[in-house]
Amino acid sequence: MRIRDLPYADPGVPDARSGPRLLLWLSRRQLGGQSAALGWGVLHMAAVALFPLPLGMAVQAAVDRSGSRLAVAGGLMLLLGVFTALGETMLHRVSAVNWITAAARLQQLLARKAAELGSALTRRVAAGEIVTVSTADVEHIGWFVETESRFLSAAVTTLAVCAGLVLYQPVLGTVVAVGVPLLVLAILPLLPPATRRADEQRELAGHATELASDTVAGLRVLRGIGGEELFLARYRRASQEVRGAAVRSARMWALIAAVQVLLPGLLMIAVVWIGVGLVRDGRVGVGELVTVYGVVTFLLFPLRQFEEAAMAYSFSRPSAERAARLLALRRTAEPAGADAGRALGGDLHDPVTGLRARGGELTAVVCGDPDAAGLLAERLGGHAPRAAAGTPSVLLGGAALDEVPLAAAREAVLVQDKDPVLLSGTLAELLDVPSSGRVAPEAALAAARCDDVLDSLERSSADPTAGAMGAHITERGRSLSGGQRQRLALARSLVADPEVLVLDEPTSAVDAYTEALVGEGVRALREGRTTVVFTSSPLLLDRADRVVMVLDGRVVAEGRDDELLRTHRTYRAAVTRETDGGPDTVPTEAVSTSANGRIGDSA
Repeated sequence: MRIRDLPYADPGVPDARSGPRLLLWLSRRQLGGQSAALGWGVLHMAAVALFPLPLGMAVQAAVDRSGSRLAVAGGLMLLLGVFTALGETMLHRVSAVNWITAAARLQQLLARKAAELGSALTRRVAAGEIVTVSTADVEHIGWFVETESRFLSAAVTTLAVCAGLVLYQPVLGTVVAVGVPLLVLAILPLLPPATRRADEQRELAGHATELASDTVAGLRVLRGIGGEELFLARYRRASQEVRGAAVRSARMWALIAAVQVLLPGLLMIAVVWIGVGLVRDGRVGVGELVTVYGVVTFLLFPLRQFEEAAMAYSFSRPSAERAARLLALRRTAEPAGADAGRALGGDLHDPVTGLRARGGELTAVVCGDPDAAGLLAERLGGHAPRAAAGTPSVLLGGAALDEVPLAAAREAVLVQDKDPVLLSGTLAELLDVPSSGRVAPEAALAAARCDDVLDSLERSSADPTAGAMGAHITERGRSLSGGQRQRLALARSLVADPEVLVLDEPTSAVDAYTEALVGEGVRALREGRTTVVFTSSPLLLDRADRVVMVLDGRVVAEGRDDELLRTHRTYRAAVTRETDGGPDTVPTEAVSTSANGRIGDSA
């Protein structure tokens, strides 16, 4: 796989049963690149490992005053230098490609999972963990996949060098062959505590990231209530905890690095000590001693590779565990052989609560608990996971949403939650969404009463000739007010024109006068299409064909708004904010007066 060929046409189906299994799956998907890196790594390290051989030949030739052997040694040095440069260049190139392609594959898998779960993802996984997995964890996992081939090439070269030393100079070779495994084993007891400290650091860093994300997302609210200093103090404490954990982790890895220098140094001293004695006894030539010394010096390099591989695995294992947990999330069981071409439409019915939204009508839903309303909205879209085995699915026209392909369910039912996200870009790009083509962006903007938003965007546009549609919207629409963001998000949903549109508090930040106009616009534009609005606003309830009240997970009342105000005490209390102490039935004149008074006051 070449970088220019990214993204993958199909990143594959990952083995998300555990972190190590995910790492193994990624490595198998990179076999071509790993094999190439292994080959270039062996060439590079073998050339470096063999360099002491012509060096020793040159020293011995100088001692023996042999010009021909000195020339041969010089030629071998030149040839090994070429191989070293070629191997290192290609190893770096292929290793970088392995890292980037492994990270890209994982990012595609995470993006696909986010698209599959939709807004239900943040209900099941903390926002800070999602950010950590998609940034730092992806980098750590790519690092480990890249180091695997270099670790294997170092291991192969080390074994070959030790075997060659035993054959070349049995006494000194045996000392090296015994000492090298002891050097590797000496580091193993230090790895578990180093891994634990690294895990602690990453866990605290994830908590700090989540705290920072929540603080930034709610900055306007914090400023309104004067809570900036409180959250800033919390983040300072979290940041200092991360710093302390990082220092403790760095100390352990510094100790491992020191051991990696100390123990090979002791081995080198032992080899030189024994070698000098052998030279005095005439059993070993000076050139042979120089060769063995040079090989022992080379062995410091693969030992560094072993240390890096151990560090990469310790960092990537918890990262892979988090990624595997996220990739293992499932919307529902997608049945084999589902009819993807079946047209969905008709009544939207939730057997759990008893809620039924008739096809082609505007249905308003009043819930006593805003969180319960959000969960029910997600359930109506088929996004929320089943609460327990055997829980019936939401039905659309008699078809269970859990039993149709995800693409078909997404096309039929669109859910806009109470905090929709606006991506950065132009207004035209924001409204360029998959749609039926029946609703033009201009009509959607008019129905959502975005006239003032368009004026504001046009005035703030850097290019006056681009108009409002070419104006740039900042990330999450931070330059807009809450009501403006809501109306733009509503216009985007109206452009999509799904068979069923579910809106969760679409006008909670809009003033009463505009809210009434929005209600009229949505009702007119969605004529003949099924629309479900979760709200307790009298201005929207009055414009609904039917109103359904859900309490404690069950439908307790349904009918027209004026009927429920007159006959249902709990509904009247929820909508008018009156105390629940009046009679179950009130005179029609009182209802009319109350409704007229609400609309007049709101306007």
